[in-house]
Amino acid sequence: MKRKSLIHTAILALISINTAAHGQTGAADSLPAAGIHAIDRVVVTGTRSATDIRHLSQSVSVVDRQQLEQGFRTSLLPTLSEQVPGLFITSRGILGYGVSDGAAGGISLRGLSGGSGRLMVLIDGHPQYMGLMGHPIADACQTLLAERVEVLRGPASVLYGSNAMGGVVNIVTRRMQEQGVKTDAILGYGSFNTLQSELTNRIRSGRFTSIVSGSYNRTDGHRTDMGFEQYGGYAKVGYDLSTQWAVRADVNLTHFNASQPGTLSERMYDADQRITRGMTSLAIENRYERSSGALSLFYNWGRHRINDGHTANEAPLDYRFNSWDNMMGLSWYESMRLFRGNRLTVGVDYYRFGGKAWNRYIAGEHEGENSELADVVQHETAGYVDFRQHVGSRLTFDAGLRLDHHSHVGTEWIPQAGLSLHLPHDLELKLSASKGFRYPTLREMYMFPPQNPDLKPERMWNYELALSQHLLEGRLTYGINLFRIDGENLIVAVPREGATPLNINTGDIENTGVEGQITCRIGGNWSVDANYSYLHMVYPVLGAPEHKLHAGVLFNRRRWNISTGVEYVGNLYTEVVVNGRGTERRTSFVLWNLDASFRVAEWLTLWMRGENLLAQRYEINAGYPMPRATCMGGIKVNF
Repeated sequence: MKRKSLIHTAILALISINTAAHGQTGAADSLPAAGIHAIDRVVVTGTRSATDIRHLSQSVSVVDRQQLEQGFRTSLLPTLSEQVPGLFITSRGILGYGVSDGAAGGISLRGLSGGSGRLMVLIDGHPQYMGLMGHPIADACQTLLAERVEVLRGPASVLYGSNAMGGVVNIVTRRMQEQGVKTDAILGYGSFNTLQSELTNRIRSGRFTSIVSGSYNRTDGHRTDMGFEQYGGYAKVGYDLSTQWAVRADVNLTHFNASQPGTLSERMYDADQRITRGMTSLAIENRYERSSGALSLFYNWGRHRINDGHTANEAPLDYRFNSWDNMMGLSWYESMRLFRGNRLTVGVDYYRFGGKAWNRYIAGEHEGENSELADVVQHETAGYVDFRQHVGSRLTFDAGLRLDHHSHVGTEWIPQAGLSLHLPHDLELKLSASKGFRYPTLREMYMFPPQNPDLKPERMWNYELALSQHLLEGRLTYGINLFRIDGENLIVAVPREGATPLNINTGDIENTGVEGQITCRIGGNWSVDANYSYLHMVYPVLGAPEHKLHAGVLFNRRRWNISTGVEYVGNLYTEVVVNGRGTERRTSFVLWNLDASFRVAEWLTLWMRGENLLAQRYEINAGYPMPRATCMGGIKVNF
């Protein structure tokens, strides 16, 4: 029965429809023979340098700026959840995700969660995660940053190391392409006293480019004590030193205040958070006819102040959690063509990460004192090589290897290999096997029971078969992926008799799945798209659905731009059994969303967004009901 069910699911995936996101054009490798049409899709995530997506054995989804702007959303994560098969983002309200207890924004890809450090978020290839906890901060993933987002589905540890075990979400930042000055402002208001605003200025003058963006967003939330307020800013400057060399620098800062009211069955009071996150980087890039590369420095930091709150039957907490974390890194790579049909990439990474955490007492006998929880710094040093070779006009071979050393845990070898077959009629067949790994986080080793400083790395292998084709001169595109994930040494909190639980490398992963996608352009004004993913987990993971289907229609004519989509999420795990304890709960729901905009004049656009228009009652985080139908509307002004 299971085999029949999987075959049936694969057939459904083949006939389902998905948006195939289009990346930017750019210099990339070309196949050494004619007979295969060029496909205008270039990515940087799977190989560091700009590469035609056909040459990669891994699966990469691209969501471009046009798609990110379609719904006028402040966070780019909901758009990714709709457009990328196998990717799911947890949510708890109309705006904001928060951190700590009651938080949402968990990113799950093929059943591997960023909340546990098994999926990495990057900005221009630089890791972005909380230095102590090891997970990305969802509220820092703002739309104003991104020119496009590339999602590599499957291990990316050869290029990006630990935490890229299940894949990466790479935010490629915005830049001005044409000469001139452009300024635009977005203002919106809607349900639950929700306000969103953004102002962006972009300049290109000769060799100089810059972008400066600022935003302010807030909401009262659909429940009492569920307010959210966020300030964000991003600035980037660049200068082309010559036709081969360029320098870039940027800084990103966001601060948010969030509250969480607890579950419906256990109301929480005073559960408030004040979080500040920042990032800055400097890069020197080179691009020649036969080679390209970059040397970059980056620094991330965060300041967290959290009151975990109390129930009606408890006294208010007499302390507040505080932390300061940071991550500094240096990254160098060079990609070169040694001979015909060849591409060799070599690189070195160095990361220094850590921070301090303490409880600050504000009342009681210890008022004014600090109780230290952690004060630790660790290092990661790695070198890697990736070799790609075209064999004739129909075959591309790729192999990579990384040697990664952690200052506390030790050394890890990470290999990967793949084949891409370029068949007639724009048919692509890809096979790959890749290893992913994750070092234990500082929290797992040193903070809070069940910490254990003797933990070892988690390891997994991903095996994948992918088929895609472009038909009707590119108007119809479809693809299907089959994958299997086998993992071991997962870190699990194991109960102990007469003692607190202890983190131990004892867990396993056995996930198999199917991902299908197709898009079709109908005439010059209509397109239809959809993606579907099926995930079977022997060991279920919180916040990962068994089925996810999104189907949409886009209409664009003259001044009108209208898109609508229906999303089905089936058997989403909202509670799971851990070490024989707890209960397993799953939920399913259907959502209908609608986005529309009308260009009144060259400088003025009116827009609106409606979500959950079927007014469904559903939960993604157990005990946190989602809002029913919501609506936002506003204007966009171009100067």
